Amino acid sequence: MKKFVLSLAASAMMGVALLANITSSDEKFAFADDFSLSDGCKSAYLCDYYSGECIFKTNELERLPIASVCKVMTLTLAFDALESGRIALDDSITVSPNAAGMGGSQVFLESGLSYTYDQLFKSIVVCSANDSCVAVAESLCGNEQTFVAEMNKKAKELGCSNTLFSNCTGLPKPTQYSCARDVALMFCNLIKHDEYFRYSKVWLEDFNHPDSRTTSMTNTNKLIRRYSGCDGGKTGYTGEAGFCLASTAVRDNLRLVSVVLGAQSSDARFDGAVNMFNYGFANYKNKLVLDRDVNLPEQVCVTAGKKALIAVHPERSSYVFSRADAEPNVTINVILDELKAPLCKGDRVGIIEIYKDGIIFDTVNLVASEDVLKADFGDNFRKIAENWAL
Repeated sequence: MKKFVLSLAASAMMGVALLANITSSDEKFAFADDFSLSDGCKSAYLCDYYSGECIFKTNELERLPIASVCKVMTLTLAFDALESGRIALDDSITVSPNAAGMGGSQVFLESGLSYTYDQLFKSIVVCSANDSCVAVAESLCGNEQTFVAEMNKKAKELGCSNTLFSNCTGLPKPTQYSCARDVALMFCNLIKHDEYFRYSKVWLEDFNHPDSRTTSMTNTNKLIRRYSGCDGGKTGYTGEAGFCLASTAVRDNLRLVSVVLGAQSSDARFDGAVNMFNYGFANYKNKLVLDRDVNLPEQVCVTAGKKALIAVHPERSSYVFSRADAEPNVTINVILDELKAPLCKGDRVGIIEIYKDGIIFDTVNLVASEDVLKADFGDNFRKIAENWAL
């Protein structure tokens, strides 16, 4: 394997990065003197989406009921099934009496009628429809109980050590809880699905039933209208849980995720999220150090191919998170595989290690930017002739 180092200046400055894990740092950054969370909020968390680094936390590990914010995990399993190809958005499912009979927020699905996953997903994201949640759960796993087991399995895989689900809706039920940090981790995982944002920005829309009925849906996340850059979120409320919210907003290259649990009023949860977002955007930045759309400045060697050198690029972009008034110390190491034709565009050709302050921060696959066919007899003969002429 070959290894060489690129300076930070060698990387281009645009692109989109993927999710990194929520960090478990004990550091709590100080807010301005006049900053405060909403009165009566029990728990809160603010982090950078791309790196997972925590910006602010308070009682972030306290186990609390989260009401309909539970649907973050319901949607995660639904979008996982979509992304894997197990289901398609235009597939239809028939609603059971059990799903149609769910209380709380709903779109009044009719038992025995068929609805598409597209309709059901949208109703869950936009208006937190309990009946749609159960219909999706039953369709994917046969019954809600089995689906909930999958929710808990996924939570464990994500490292949510203070989370336990008892249903897929968040309706009050014993032994169901989470914490602000776990909710942030789950929500970060949900929004890596680009399809989610097709629904999360819908403000007002009619839900059309097969029997010609119409149910009006209004987005429960008021921040998509009130806060510049907010493009997703999940609200929750029960008397036990209080007012809860997981939300995200993006400005420039910085995407933040905030969680507020146990606020005393609906306005308090939105105010808490806005306060955290304002602080985060004012004091932090994401510096793009790898752009997936830009080739590395040097080509790499390939043996036994019709061409000896090919262009390569990062499989995904990568950002380094830091305070706005700091310049991160970044080193990029490129480690190449031994490359032999044939190669297809997109094939892995090595890895890129990104170090921040001497500590590895991210690892990104390096992929071929073009195809390389295997050299045939004629190609080899011409090479021999060219070398002979020299």
